[in-house]
Amino acid sequence: MIDRIKVSENEKLLEALEGILNSTENDGRLALNAYPIEVLQMSVKDIENGDLISETDLRKEDSEWMD
Repeated sequence: MIDRIKVSENEKLLEALEGILNSTENDGRLALNAYPIEVLQMSVKDIENGDLISETDLRKEDSEWMD
């Protein structure tokens, strides 16, 4: 893969790869926009309220729904 990148003349590809590499050079934190933050907050509230379902029950409901 490295050899292919070295010989690539596709500027858009190289810019995209550079963007990916630059985005991974951080202190390990993710920058989230409003939507994923809201979803995570809703998940925390569900956990606090005990609104949970086991994986077994989820698979059972999913199977029933699919049949």
